Amino acid sequence: MIVRPFGERWRAPYACNPWASRGRLYPEAVSPTRSDFQRDRDRIIHSSAFRRLKHKTQVFVYHEGDHFRTRLTHTIEVSQIARALARSLGLDEDLAEALALSHDLGHTPFGHTGEDTLEECMAAFGGFDHNAQALRVVTRLERRYPDYDGLNLTWETLEGLVKHNGPLLEADGKPTLRYAARGVPLAITEYNVIQDLELATFASGEAQAAAIADDIAYDAHDIDDGLRAGLFRIDDLREVPLLNAILSEIDDRWPNLDLSRRIHELTRRVITRFVEDVVAEGDKRIAALNPQSAKDIRKAGETVICFSDGMREADAAIKRFLYARMYRHAEVMRVRAQADDVLRDLFRRFKAEPELMPEEWQADLPRDDEPRLARRVADYIAGMTDRYAILEHRRLFDVTPDLR
Repeated sequence: MIVRPFGERWRAPYACNPWASRGRLYPEAVSPTRSDFQRDRDRIIHSSAFRRLKHKTQVFVYHEGDHFRTRLTHTIEVSQIARALARSLGLDEDLAEALALSHDLGHTPFGHTGEDTLEECMAAFGGFDHNAQALRVVTRLERRYPDYDGLNLTWETLEGLVKHNGPLLEADGKPTLRYAARGVPLAITEYNVIQDLELATFASGEAQAAAIADDIAYDAHDIDDGLRAGLFRIDDLREVPLLNAILSEIDDRWPNLDLSRRIHELTRRVITRFVEDVVAEGDKRIAALNPQSAKDIRKAGETVICFSDGMREADAAIKRFLYARMYRHAEVMRVRAQADDVLRDLFRRFKAEPELMPEEWQADLPRDDEPRLARRVADYIAGMTDRYAILEHRRLFDVTPDLR
């Protein structure tokens, strides 16, 4: 009988192995009860930034309804899908889970509206990017341990956090297409000097699994939330071929199914179709590549854990539908505009009067260093929950929009 430490599951040769991790920036003794990736997962769950996800919005503001997703519920759903993918593909489940749990730590209040607003406010000071902000959170802004700032996560977790959407640099050192216009965010390039995250390679299979799990969760739960919010009707989804096929299956089997169960069965089957496709496509690409180590996955030159061509188009069709019918819905856009005003007001006020921020955010802050001041203000605002941002605006301004 094979005995594995701490109940470890089987992992393929191309999986990241916690017992062969490249380690942490600050060396620590091995835990007697947990692998390094399990410790990373636990540190993320116990972080302040993770708890704040409970009151950060996906699409709707926090008091829009108790049953709509928040960043926290979305993160839990991503984690569940990432573990399922990792288990099926022979990857390390704990690393995939840690990456899924940490992938949204850098997001602002008010969903993507907040990121767009801070990007605009920070345009002259290096910009704002939620992936770079997540790196700042886990390497600098979390202050829990006596010997260092941040969470001191393993190299593999930091690499996956930064590169889960693909390489940031081309082989010649130039930024990849998505960073061609503004360059790789400063937070990432500065940290990369301290600990090389190999920005020109792909991330591990575990990071790729977490990234595709994020797409799957977004599609399924935004369909659910959009329907429950009344932004579109369930039969409107028949515009999307995959969703039309699934709805037909459901209606053929249960012709009189009530709407709530019909919606749940739809989202359940959407997740299942996507997961099964990723596993089949991943198996096919892994067989062709025949990787013998995690390094072979990173050096593959393309994403290995991904949708098939047909399912990639289905994913794109769902996103096109949601963009038109949900993300750009008139009511959503109205609330987004108000949220934009709240964050822009806060940024300008705190930058002009940093003494209005809590004392710990003013510490060691030279008033004549404008870029550093702007970054400190952005860090403070990015960490806010929707509720706290509204309360801060009410404290500082006579009129605050009613975000509903």
